[in-house]
Amino acid sequence: FYEDIRLSLSKNIQKDKKVLLIGLGVDDPKGVFGTTLGIHKKYKTQVFDMPTAENSMTGFALGLSISGFKPIIVHQRVEFSLLSLEQIFNQISKWHFMSGGKVSVPLVIRLIIGKGWGQGPQHSQSLETIFSHIPGLKVVAPTNPDNAYWLLEESIKDPNPVIFFEHRWLHNVYGKIKKKNNYKIGNSTIEKKGNDITLISFSYSVLECIKASNFLKKNYNINCEILNLLTLKPLDKKKIIQTSKKNKKILIVDNGMTEYGVSAELIALINENNKSNIVERIGVLNSPIPSTISLAKYFYPEAHTITRKILKMLNIKSKKDINELLRKNP
Repeated sequence: FYEDIRLSLSKNIQKDKKVLLIGLGVDDPKGVFGTTLGIHKKYKTQVFDMPTAENSMTGFALGLSISGFKPIIVHQRVEFSLLSLEQIFNQISKWHFMSGGKVSVPLVIRLIIGKGWGQGPQHSQSLETIFSHIPGLKVVAPTNPDNAYWLLEESIKDPNPVIFFEHRWLHNVYGKIKKKNNYKIGNSTIEKKGNDITLISFSYSVLECIKASNFLKKNYNINCEILNLLTLKPLDKKKIIQTSKKNKKILIVDNGMTEYGVSAELIALINENNKSNIVERIGVLNSPIPSTISLAKYFYPEAHTITRKILKMLNIKSKKDINELLRKNP
């Protein structure tokens, strides 16, 4: 995943001299978890390391974007971007509107989200809902190397500001880049078809859904349909409504916290269009994340918690301890 982010960045920087890469540590030896390694050596006039001044950096990027450039900002943790929310929420998202549609803001902000054992309450959050709430922003959350590569390219091409969420635990996921781009901002995808229950998720949690689904098929002959949102703003409402009509029972696996979260918006959308559905949700516990792994491991929706929830929704009794079964049949 991290290599394909780097490939997409390098390709687009090479193709277009207006594309700029900006951020704290973009030329660091670790290269923002490997995603920017070596790019500054090839394209010295298009890559800029920045001081720890997130609000100023974002203001510079806005100025560049309305002047014809296509800046890409990267923050090594989503929490660092919180220091620049005034620029994002009050300037970047509204500039096109305030100019009467005359000025575009082609700007991408890459934000690293999610768990990383030991990161603690200030460096392990998934704050997708906060950015998805703001009109004028597009919000993208890829799940594998292929859609990460192509959706980053789509984000760079887009004339609107795009928030591009990368889950820390996705960076080392393997996969091939397809030669053809099958992804567009605003389109979701069906990862797996099934007739027993529908799972709706995004970002890293999709992988846990796939793992739970494979386990349930093998051990219980349960067929799950999995809808991968890929884009949180704008939502692919048409496909969400379509899949909600296919299966009566729906489980939303939120990559972030459930209260006031993406899952709440999805439940509202489904219920407004099809009141016969039984919709439930799970997600990160609504509490600051502890640093110690012995506590943090209980906070995230993982394959075993998803499996238990599905069995409960389908009124099926577990054969054995789910943790034990998943260890033997991952």
